[in-house]
Amino acid sequence: MIAFDFKYFKPATAEETCETWNEVQRQGEKPMIFSGGTEIITFARVNKLYTDAVIDIKGIKECNVLELQENEIVIGAAVSLNKITDSKLFPLLGDTVKQIADRTSRNKITIGGNINSQLIYKEGVLPLLLVDAKVKLAKKKGEEVVPLQSIFDKELKMGPGEMLLQVIINASAVDLPYANIKRTKFSKVGYPVVSVAALVKDNQTRVAFSGVCSYPFRSHEVETILNDSKLTISERVEKVIGHLSSEIIDDLQGTKGYRIFVLRNILLDIAEELGMAE
Repeated sequence: MIAFDFKYFKPATAEETCETWNEVQRQGEKPMIFSGGTEIITFARVNKLYTDAVIDIKGIKECNVLELQENEIVIGAAVSLNKITDSKLFPLLGDTVKQIADRTSRNKITIGGNINSQLIYKEGVLPLLLVDAKVKLAKKKGEEVVPLQSIFDKELKMGPGEMLLQVIINASAVDLPYANIKRTKFSKVGYPVVSVAALVKDNQTRVAFSGVCSYPFRSHEVETILNDSKLTISERVEKVIGHLSSEIIDDLQGTKGYRIFVLRNILLDIAEELGMAE
């Protein structure tokens, strides 16, 4: 049970959403964007989250788009993880998000909600970072399309009243060789001990991580190491671990030592799966 009352708004447009957000703030209250609502419900029940008003974006047409538009795949922020997987429009993203929670929960969890999650994992962002995805934002002065990497640094950085409308992916990315491996503590469903997504573009391997550090990330330094053909695969993997070691987390999901063990094996498996040369 949620122990506080809140107002509920369901605007029909992005412009109306921004106006509602600003009006709630002008009244000295705290608004929150609502797409799937799973985290709002979960955290509010245990008093880890408070809001005076939820703004439901599922009524906004742009936020429900899931289609190929010329040479781009466009995914609205309110599209559920299951719909993304079932569409098969972007296999790497579909394979990644279908490992988040159980199927019933994935009917509610949206890609926008996952990217904006208060949890540290945000696994849905990994494939998007790998393919240099763009995002469409709603702002006070209209809409703007920007590279995801320009506003994602450990989390999505948006200004007050700004909202994620869509994720935009170049359609050529769907044909790239990829691998995605996730290891959890007990079962296939759960928070990752380590989750790694990888793909090969222009004969170079790209990798993105979740569960390793206290935030999801793609590291160009790590990719440089992994693509250094002067080293054996084992040497590359050990060098990557050394590069990350000081930031690898130690928590209830897994000790630092265990995470290093899992990460090492995942990277070796990905190297084999993608045919990386020794």
